[in-house]
Amino acid sequence: MLPIHTTAGSTSHNCLEAAEPEAKSERTTQVEQESVCVPPADDELGAPSVIDEPPAVTAGLEPAESLDAVGSPPPLLPVVEVEDLDWPALRQMTTKAGDIRGRINNTVCRMGTLLGGAPKMLFDEYRSSPTDKAILVADVGEAPLWVVGDLHGDLLALEAAVTLARNHPHYGTEHARLIFLGDLFDDEGFGLEVLLRIFELIVADPAKICIIAGNHDEALAHDGSWFTSSVSPSDFSEFLNRHSDDGRITQAGKLAIRLFSNAPRALFFPDGLLVSHGGFPLADLHANLAETADWNSPSCLSDFVWARAHPTARKKLPNRFTRGGQFGHEDFAAFCSVASSLGRLVSHMVRGHDHVEERYMFYPAYHAHPILTTVALSRRLSREITGTYERVPTIALYTKNAVPQVFRLKIPAELVREIFPTSIETPIDGSQ
Repeated sequence: MLPIHTTAGSTSHNCLEAAEPEAKSERTTQVEQESVCVPPADDELGAPSVIDEPPAVTAGLEPAESLDAVGSPPPLLPVVEVEDLDWPALRQMTTKAGDIRGRINNTVCRMGTLLGGAPKMLFDEYRSSPTDKAILVADVGEAPLWVVGDLHGDLLALEAAVTLARNHPHYGTEHARLIFLGDLFDDEGFGLEVLLRIFELIVADPAKICIIAGNHDEALAHDGSWFTSSVSPSDFSEFLNRHSDDGRITQAGKLAIRLFSNAPRALFFPDGLLVSHGGFPLADLHANLAETADWNSPSCLSDFVWARAHPTARKKLPNRFTRGGQFGHEDFAAFCSVASSLGRLVSHMVRGHDHVEERYMFYPAYHAHPILTTVALSRRLSREITGTYERVPTIALYTKNAVPQVFRLKIPAELVREIFPTSIETPIDGSQ
């Protein structure tokens, strides 16, 4: 059952708590692996195509349920349509992107100081060690917690998301906290400005911001002379190299690499919510994970970042020829069972990574263990070939014992066109 829609301003849902699930009998359904393959939205450079899989066997089968189902799945809440943000103010904030660059000296100085110490960002207190990147969170806290998916240089969507969380008359509060699911840059747009605004939010109050590394963030590197990236598109690294004579921009890029190098790859919440950019350790890792409980192994961390959701497949063969393997709904159910056996309850998930046309998606096939994909993109990216140019970015509000509630930021189409005037094939660097 898909959620109904409501309009912002009717009822506040901050710090909602859904009813506890009722018990239900355990049941397991076994099927052969699906052959359907959805091409990924972006690929690791030089990665070979996905390996072949056996034909699907689906006729006459009932919908699969969790391999360890012991209760009703977390509910889907009504989708909220946000139409009452201060659009003229957002236009002013976004069209004056140069102001963000004007503050770059102060921003990179403060961010450098923060990273030079021992910054305590949101949920860092629950790391089992300073390098723990798969964090078991004991207490989510009471202040509203928002999840912001892929931005890819979308300064307009970023400012709209922060405005909703911090300033909206019904949903906003100065105490709001933000989880960013990564992929802050690449795909044209205002990559530097988005990065600097994220830096500003962090240094203003590190305890209110959590950055989950995405694949584009993780792929950014510096070889001692030049910035590099192992994904395509990689226009942000190209932008940084074009501005190599500007020490402030170079420093911002290097600070980004430092931030992402130790950023969490996954959060495990006590109500069973898994938060990551892409996915979870795929099926071929489950046996070793169950034996070692090593959540920070390179393979596990990579799958949190790079794995993609297949919308209908029951199972997918892990593809270790590329970091962007896919998973199906029974793969997720199996992971939930493994994680729970290791003391980490997992029943549902929120992620980004896949640039779905509606900018959010619930997958009916994953009804036993629901997954929400949410991305904050207000325009069609140049590598997206279908759909309207203007899109409705989404963010999600954490709600205990439920799938995070989706909020659609209905930015006026003319504003999207003004900020991103055409489907430009060459990178926008904020000076258009």
